[in-house]
Amino acid sequence: MCGIFGIVAHKVQFPAELVERATQSLAHRGPDDSGTIVLHDSTPDPVEIGLGNRRLAILDLSPLGHQPMHDPETGNWIVYNGEIYNFLDVRCELERAGTKFISHSDTEVLLQAYRQWGEGCLTKLRGMFAFAIWDAKKHELFVARDPMGIKPLYYAQHGPYFILASEVRTILGTGLVPRRVDPAGLLNYLTFGSAYDPLTLIEGVQALPPGHSLTWVNGKLRLSRYWDLVDDEASTGQAETLAPTRKSADSSIQPVLEEAVRSQLVSDVPLGVFLSGGIDSSALVSILSRGGVTPSTFSIVFREADFSEAEYSRAIAHEFHTDHHEITVSQEDVLAAIPDALRAMDLPSMDAVNTYFVSREARAAGVKVALSGLGGDEVFAGYSNFRTIPRMERFANAWKHVPGGARHSLGSAFAALAPATDQNRKLTSLIRDNGRLLHPYFLTRMLFTPGQCELLYPSAEANARERAVASQRKNLQGTLSLDPVNRVSYLEMRCYMLNTLLRDADFMSMSQGLEVRVPLIDHQLAKTVLALPGAEKLNGDTPKRLLVGALENSLPDQIVHRPKRGFTLPFEHWLRGELRHEVEPVLKRLGDGPLGGVLDRSQVHGVWQDFLRGATSWSRPWSLYVLERWCELHL
Repeated sequence: MCGIFGIVAHKVQFPAELVERATQSLAHRGPDDSGTIVLHDSTPDPVEIGLGNRRLAILDLSPLGHQPMHDPETGNWIVYNGEIYNFLDVRCELERAGTKFISHSDTEVLLQAYRQWGEGCLTKLRGMFAFAIWDAKKHELFVARDPMGIKPLYYAQHGPYFILASEVRTILGTGLVPRRVDPAGLLNYLTFGSAYDPLTLIEGVQALPPGHSLTWVNGKLRLSRYWDLVDDEASTGQAETLAPTRKSADSSIQPVLEEAVRSQLVSDVPLGVFLSGGIDSSALVSILSRGGVTPSTFSIVFREADFSEAEYSRAIAHEFHTDHHEITVSQEDVLAAIPDALRAMDLPSMDAVNTYFVSREARAAGVKVALSGLGGDEVFAGYSNFRTIPRMERFANAWKHVPGGARHSLGSAFAALAPATDQNRKLTSLIRDNGRLLHPYFLTRMLFTPGQCELLYPSAEANARERAVASQRKNLQGTLSLDPVNRVSYLEMRCYMLNTLLRDADFMSMSQGLEVRVPLIDHQLAKTVLALPGAEKLNGDTPKRLLVGALENSLPDQIVHRPKRGFTLPFEHWLRGELRHEVEPVLKRLGDGPLGGVLDRSQVHGVWQDFLRGATSWSRPWSLYVLERWCELHL
């Protein structure tokens, strides 16, 4: 696990110290080692290439795992961030083909896999990764990101420079990309609490989408998709026609699930598990226990009893005899840590501080690798959205036949009569729908509705609005062959999970030099589950029935049927207490900072007042606070 940086200068040179400086900006991601290389290529045009790596040593802790890594036979160089969990299998295949290795690292396996199979090496890999390879013979830079988007990779092409990095802030730090807010990325943030890939909050800086590769050659970029959750309509239709029985569905998932979890134990350093006491994290502990592994477990415990899940995490720790650690968090702790947590954010996010705490404490306990149950709800249909959105979809499909004028009038009447709550504002948007709402799924994940965004950001132009929804349109297009439940699953994995949960987990854990692995979204497991009929996933009263069934009743009943609770800090209470003195002044000065003249100050003030009188949830003012503080720090 590492932080990587790369730059290609076409027909020009970059400042001599730039590669070293950019690489050092990623030191928190890789405290164990550092390396840079500057290369010169004159065919067909003069090109200068810089590669840098900060290493968090997990596999092969020796200097032989140092990066950038060179293949002397081809002249290729690689910088790589991630873990290839099946690297030993790939290595064996390469050795049978005659490849010799000098290290025990997965980096060398990846470099040699590219030498053997070129871009086709991506189909051999099972893991999380983002890497860049300078191909000396082809005179091109080959860049790729893992299928589920677990590891980030950002890039910018500005004039003669192509720049890539594990973090947006590193690209900004080169001084080669203007520090300007992307209006489309800002609209995404206001709508969902995060920018949606490929957008970021910075104009000209993009995220490489999951399951994609990018090739720089002679100043031009070529983007290619090599994997997706859904192949084509035929394969999905066949999976639905099979209509597996409950027993056969469980048995088809179980071996893939267990292999996904156990394969991610490969490590030469201590490993732990983030344990909330919910089904997902408890499933990881259960599978490890059945495999003879007793991990260290880490749980956040709140002093506010209404938010604490301690009884459940303790029950699992006791059941499976783990080495359990509890992290007690109070609002005073949050207030003291907010400056550090904000500095750890590579991009603003409304929902990342919780991961900061558990990552910090796990690292302090000596753990360098932690397994997380992230993604279990998205893959195994755990959210209440999986039941409500198909009903909303049916309503929207029928409602669109009502004339637009009537829809708008009825929506206005509802808005006038119904209490002014977040839920009612969303329902008003659904009733009024004039084509801006692509699908009810996006409504359920919205912070601010389209109407509210227009008031908050009145100067946003039509082009920015269209770019802001482009990725949503693309993701929705990928679901057309799916049934309604699986459509929600696909959208959750490609929208909320990708752009909020995974991004937050990456930069918050890496700020502490901690690697987080997410076995429940192993790409083969996710694809296997998505191919099963959606109705089977909601059949019966057992939540996440397919996951629970694949565990063969190994979880205590109090865990399986416990009330559903998201892993969140109790901001609703804290923002009315000590945190108010931190947040309120920032919102009042928002019009004077980097967003001055962009967001409407009176609307921002109105959001805060709505929260104080109970008309909106904490997430709205908190998201605006985080946005302003991030912009103050980085713009």
